[in-house]
Amino acid sequence: MKNSITCQQIALLMAVISLFSISRVQADAVTEWNQRAGDIVINGNVGPLPAERILAMVQAAVYEATNAITQRYPVSDLKLTAAPGASVEAAVAAVNHAILSRFVPSQQAVIEKAYEAALEVIAGGRSKTAGIAIGEKAAAEILTLRAHDGAATLETYRPYTSPGVYVPTIIPEAPQWTQRKPWLMTGPAQFRPGPPPALGSELWARDYNEIKALGRKDSQQRTTQQTEVARFWEEVMPPIYHAIVRSVANDHERDITQNARLFATVTQASDDALIAVFDAKYHYGFWRPITAIRNGDIDDNDATERDSSWLPFIDTPMHPEYPCAHCIVAAAVGTVLQAEIGGGPIPLLTTTSHAAGDAVRSWTSIEDLMQEVINARIYDGVHYRNSGMVGAAMGKQIGNLAVKKYQLLSE
Repeated sequence: MKNSITCQQIALLMAVISLFSISRVQADAVTEWNQRAGDIVINGNVGPLPAERILAMVQAAVYEATNAITQRYPVSDLKLTAAPGASVEAAVAAVNHAILSRFVPSQQAVIEKAYEAALEVIAGGRSKTAGIAIGEKAAAEILTLRAHDGAATLETYRPYTSPGVYVPTIIPEAPQWTQRKPWLMTGPAQFRPGPPPALGSELWARDYNEIKALGRKDSQQRTTQQTEVARFWEEVMPPIYHAIVRSVANDHERDITQNARLFATVTQASDDALIAVFDAKYHYGFWRPITAIRNGDIDDNDATERDSSWLPFIDTPMHPEYPCAHCIVAAAVGTVLQAEIGGGPIPLLTTTSHAAGDAVRSWTSIEDLMQEVINARIYDGVHYRNSGMVGAAMGKQIGNLAVKKYQLLSE
């Protein structure tokens, strides 16, 4: 009897080890497809806001399909049941194929090629078929869940003018984004901050003069290193943050469902962060540095001197200044990563900026990363320091919502 029990235990142990080994081998499927998806939205000329939404849907469905197969976590937005033995890699590929094909049709040939290549290395049979089925099911249900999230709302911005008076004819970016349904927040205004600094305040004068000096196109005070940082963070597409997340996800001790959960958490936090920041931007409508500095004589502050020819280091984004969008996303992502890593060692965080000619930067501290983004937007000449700090504070709150939803601190 004892020998019989021992044999059963050994058999069970071998089965667990086998499944564990398979999970380790498959762990790259989520990160590899995340990188492919990022390249696809960039090459498809999808703007930063739509790209964030698309990738959030992809990663939400990847998590739901993967977790339906592995049943690793109790958290789920969908009620999916996967066939026993379904292939996780096939499911991940099917999700990406379905959602990217829907939103980036200009890259269909690339998507099909990647999908076929991913399926080719998976052995045929029930496991593969079941994996594709659960992946397509997860994708379809996430698409249904987010079909009426407000992203299709028509833009109806009304330019400020008087009858017959010319005003610049470029429409600001995505004023309708303020009406989107969040993933995590109760509404777009849940974390709306207080107003920007009063123009007569010392804080306003401090921020004004700092960016006037460091953010000027031909600044003599901005160092070479600061200029490199500014150019690096001119990149605004979400893959610049996803590569940082992969620095954590690619650890060999992680499993595939853990990575799927991490990317779902990060992308929902990022997407909500942009909803929140655009709500605040269009609520306050605060002026950009180029407007403020060229009108420094009308803010009723003797400490802000007008410069009639001032230009920022980079082109000013076409939406109101307050708060900083890059800063809120950096803080949301950083907050999720801090929770995911917990008390463990922080890997070298690395990413690439296409805007800076594929330059590479790395960090050993998440706080340093978040602070660099705040500084970069000052060096760029497009955001005041206070706006960066306010944006970062909002991002941390939203990141914590995502951490709580996906129970990142429970392990």
